[in-house]
Amino acid sequence: MSKSTPATRALAQSGLPHTLHTYDYQPDAAKVGLQAAEALGEPAHRVLKTLIVKVDGKPACIMVPSDREVGMKKVAAAFSAKAATMMPPADAERITGYKVGGVSPFGQKRKLPTAIEATALDEPYVYLNGGQRGLQVRMAPDDARSAADAVVAQLIA
Repeated sequence: MSKSTPATRALAQSGLPHTLHTYDYQPDAAKVGLQAAEALGEPAHRVLKTLIVKVDGKPACIMVPSDREVGMKKVAAAFSAKAATMMPPADAERITGYKVGGVSPFGQKRKLPTAIEATALDEPYVYLNGGQRGLQVRMAPDDARSAADAVVAQLIA
């Protein structure tokens, strides 16, 4: 597995401290984020899933704990919008340049408005996708917020 992805290159360029971690990605796992947490030996709330949503019809990116469900009304509010829905996977892949299961908030083809779940900032560190299936980036949550230029908001139901 190559550890050089647009995400890891963007993080290296940012100068923010982070470490890379690989795990055995299981494409048939019911919940990819939970499978990643188990494989890494970490609590699921420290492994953030990166989701691409439509907010008033426009793409946006959110980072939330993998063991929690997203509250779409809260997502809309985070972006001062009226409505939010999940982006279809094929559209998310086209917009970000990443395959579903490997979508990272960093180094996307097109910079999207981004939000991170507020409770994630209470953790000493979090894991986020490194731009390919089976590659995670471990970093301080505030550094993740900074690297993704994310707003902090309540996003979980």
